[in-house]
Amino acid sequence: MYRIVVAEDETLIRMDLVEMLTESGYQVVAQAINGQEAITLATEHKPDLIILDVKMPILDGISAAEQLINMCPVLMLTAFSQKELVERARDSGVMAYVVKPFTINDLLPAIEISISRYRQMKTLESEVADLYERLETRKLLDRAKGILMEALNLTEPEAFSWIQKTA
Repeated sequence: MYRIVVAEDETLIRMDLVEMLTESGYQVVAQAINGQEAITLATEHKPDLIILDVKMPILDGISAAEQLINMCPVLMLTAFSQKELVERARDSGVMAYVVKPFTINDLLPAIEISISRYRQMKTLESEVADLYERLETRKLLDRAKGILMEALNLTEPEAFSWIQKTA
């Protein structure tokens, strides 16, 4: 069961959304009425997904998404489909953009795909970081081998063996 934070400033829409999610087996761990509160609640509850409305008081959903994107996947739920908003959402790293009015059949696939793609992205980021670290280590070893080969007049296998023995 995924844990979700919902941020929607319109009470009736928020209540309907929470009911839909709960009936579909999701756990709504917190509800916010603005973007700033959404950030606070997401930080506190560490959800599997946060659903944000675009137009909210204090801090809009896209600005909140920019701050949340490294914490959990973000799904935008909004009545606005203007190109500039969609582009802002895309550029902020939002995983899905669902336009109101919506049904649970619109929302469920977006939730599942958002969480899945976010996890894949985090796995890839971790693998890239690991490969980068290994590459840097390899470069360092190659430089050390070169220095040893030149300074001690060693062959490459001898320099590598020397490094292994002293490591």
